[in-house]
Amino acid sequence: MDVIYYGGRILTMEEDQLFPEAVLVKKGLIHKVGTLKEVMDAAGSSVKKVNLDGRCLMPGFIDPHSHIVLNGQMALFADLSECRNFDDVIHAMTAYIEENKITAKQVAVGFGYDNNFLEEQDHPGKAVLDQVSGEIPVMIIHVSGHIGCANSVMLEMAGVTSESEDPQGGKIRRVEGTREPDGVLEESAMMGIQTTMGKRIKPDLGKLFSGMQKTYVENGVTTAQEGAANKGGMTMLKMAQLLGKLNIDVVAYPLISDGGAELIQKSKKLCNGHRKHIRIGGYKMLLDGSPQGRTAWMSQPYLGGDPDYCGYPWLTDEEAYQYCLQAINENRQILTHCNGDAASEQFITAYEKALEASVNPNKMNLRPVMIHCQTVRNDQLDRMAKIKMIPSIFVGHVYYWGDVHVKNFGEERGHHISPVKDALDRGLIINFHQDAPITKPNMLHSVWTAVNRISRLGNTIGEDQKIDVYDALKAVTINAAYAYFEEETKGSIKEGKRADLVVLDRCPMDVEPMEIREIQVLETIKDGKTIYKK
Repeated sequence: MDVIYYGGRILTMEEDQLFPEAVLVKKGLIHKVGTLKEVMDAAGSSVKKVNLDGRCLMPGFIDPHSHIVLNGQMALFADLSECRNFDDVIHAMTAYIEENKITAKQVAVGFGYDNNFLEEQDHPGKAVLDQVSGEIPVMIIHVSGHIGCANSVMLEMAGVTSESEDPQGGKIRRVEGTREPDGVLEESAMMGIQTTMGKRIKPDLGKLFSGMQKTYVENGVTTAQEGAANKGGMTMLKMAQLLGKLNIDVVAYPLISDGGAELIQKSKKLCNGHRKHIRIGGYKMLLDGSPQGRTAWMSQPYLGGDPDYCGYPWLTDEEAYQYCLQAINENRQILTHCNGDAASEQFITAYEKALEASVNPNKMNLRPVMIHCQTVRNDQLDRMAKIKMIPSIFVGHVYYWGDVHVKNFGEERGHHISPVKDALDRGLIINFHQDAPITKPNMLHSVWTAVNRISRLGNTIGEDQKIDVYDALKAVTINAAYAYFEEETKGSIKEGKRADLVVLDRCPMDVEPMEIREIQVLETIKDGKTIYKK
């Protein structure tokens, strides 16, 4: 049945027809945009009329970077986001074990603690987690996803001992004055123990599939990402697809350093467009860690602690170059995690070098993406513009950890995190992400942050980096579609495009800037069908 939307504020994100009177949806596509009469004339005899009653209709939000499978997995674990001290962590994990009847044959996992906001200002290592259990393996994951803590049982099970060396791109923290692991594992050291942990988890697939998408559709997102796909993640996505559990589009990026080429070879059909909501977009590469976790790779030292400490890289320069060259020669897009400016430098330099070496005639049209961009410098933004590199900016850092960044980096660097305005001034096609499950995929919160630049403590972080509401909305609609090469079919309300829509209680263009994050998502529509209604 045809559907006509009218009677409200319709924001198309198409500048030549920004606020039309009505929209006609037919067979999952935008069929007509114009006056109510024009739309009525274009409708068939069987048509449903939806009066928006002053509400706002706009394109569905597009998530340009997150981890949808991990989002589902974290929905199964203990929520540590509200913990304010070590005792809270112990209580939350103990309650989780009792509620879920976890035994020594399984593993108890928690997610979302933040040492920056714990009273102890530290990570709850094995001395804390051993109080949770001396028999059951316990693992908790930092809100950044880049640091984990394990109890003694978990460490022993994973073979992490005083004899263990730090892996490339990671660090096993030690009890002071000894080589004994203290239970805190950074970056690749944590990833290794997660493999052991994963073998003991038997997920409730129903809850996992539901948890994967729930927060996305509630926030008006109609296209999401699996931004670090491995064999297990792709299996979960395909299983959800087979069972008909996916109702939003998912673009997957296999990890190039973890069998990515093999995964793509086994899923070639997924590289040629969405098949039942799944598509492979290219490769993912990881170059450093988390700035709030002090593992991001910086060119200048962090403040506090070791005066020479700058974080560290995941890959060598040669490895980064070879992976970039591989992606370009295969004519594939590559998304690369860069939080620290040294990591940004490594990616830009590697990609520039690979462009020179490659004979691919399409090499300048692959839209490489720098993910996060927390401390990218202006001279690096200049170089990104020359090679058409897209900044996908985790602008929510300004709110969640802006004060922490000023503490870690000082005034000048701290106020230049997420340099949205400087990127726009250079003509770069920016987009915003929330890195779910690190933070919820709340696009309106990102828009609010980019416009107001206020931290959770109420401080203005980077006054000169504020942008206007329309540019911020482009970053979560048409610009995000561009990063996926989908701007011809998504990201705006235009005739011929897919009817991926969201209904809001108010138009973001009409409210006071400080009210943007209070706007409610009332309905999410995918291909003309309602998939969420409040």
